[in-house]
Amino acid sequence: METIPRNLKTLSSSFFLFGPRGTGKSTWLRQHFPEALWIDLLDPREQRIFRAHPEHLLERLMGVPERTLVVIDEIQKVPTLLDVIHRLIEEQRNVRFVLTGSSARKLRRGASNLLAGRLLQAEMHPFLASELGKDFELQQALRFGLIPLIWQVEDPAATLQAYVDLYLREEVQAEVLVRDLGAFARFLEAISFAHGSLLNLSAVARECQIQRKTVEGYLGVLEDLLLCFRIPVFSKRAKRQLIAHEKFYYFDVGVYRALRPAGPLDQPEEIEGISLEGLVAQHLRAWIAYRNLGERLYFWRTKSGSEVDFVVYGNDCFFAWEVKRSTSAHSVDLRSLKSFRQDYPEAEVALLYLGQQSLEIDGIPVIPCEKFLKSLAI
Repeated sequence: METIPRNLKTLSSSFFLFGPRGTGKSTWLRQHFPEALWIDLLDPREQRIFRAHPEHLLERLMGVPERTLVVIDEIQKVPTLLDVIHRLIEEQRNVRFVLTGSSARKLRRGASNLLAGRLLQAEMHPFLASELGKDFELQQALRFGLIPLIWQVEDPAATLQAYVDLYLREEVQAEVLVRDLGAFARFLEAISFAHGSLLNLSAVARECQIQRKTVEGYLGVLEDLLLCFRIPVFSKRAKRQLIAHEKFYYFDVGVYRALRPAGPLDQPEEIEGISLEGLVAQHLRAWIAYRNLGERLYFWRTKSGSEVDFVVYGNDCFFAWEVKRSTSAHSVDLRSLKSFRQDYPEAEVALLYLGQQSLEIDGIPVIPCEKFLKSLAI
């Protein structure tokens, strides 16, 4: 299978590499660090050995003194190894560690010291359109997402469903992260309706017929498994009354499509529009992470109803984009961007749409969405 170059940059010191399962962490590491001593904690035998004797890591290193780089894949499977790694780093041994993880829940306590300046953090995301280049197909991305594990198979629909089931079975059930797996499955469906929308946990709790506190815990599980993210409202130097709720997104539009129930009463345009917005959101989130320049992703919405889908704000950049699922664009589509530009004349604003031509309407660029996504290179 062809290896597609990724935009993630290598780091010169020890680091954590976080990312959901299937996003290509192991493939990227094997490509960039072929000489590393590799410990795969998804291997039941390796996992059993290190669970029983985490100090075996030191013995393994002493057996191959020429290896100065160690990759430990899925470190959250044996979090007690972090104590041994911490000691080795403190002793300033000539060993560099790269630790991958697809869950943050079990690492919180053990990783706190390592994260306090000793190990850097990096993130692996689904494919970007700029990474796929000519192989990127917008409609396929909107339907099946951009998780590498799913993008490169012959039957993406079946693989996507198996991927969702894998998290329910292996990551949630096996780790006993929730007591009632049925209620959690209902939650996954219910919160899919919040994808790309304001997050109202009370409404999700009513839909699932469970307590709001339980929904908060389930959302924490999703975030710990790196399966979702939230975007806050942009409120710097606010001149208008803004809403306070965050927006919710699954980390990949394919996962959203797999979990979102659809029936005769659902409008295809509604699901497609949210999918397009989610695809842009995951691209911007990955682009910000790979640039690693300190920008943050927001949205903007006033209490009067004006909304701009995405705002990226950082030390040397200030952008705002509105996303429309339409092949045409008109002046009326630019009202929210005009309001935002009136409040923030420093910002560069643009409308993203499904048309093929780059336009300018009322002084605001109108950019084909596919062209925009492909431009998000590092």
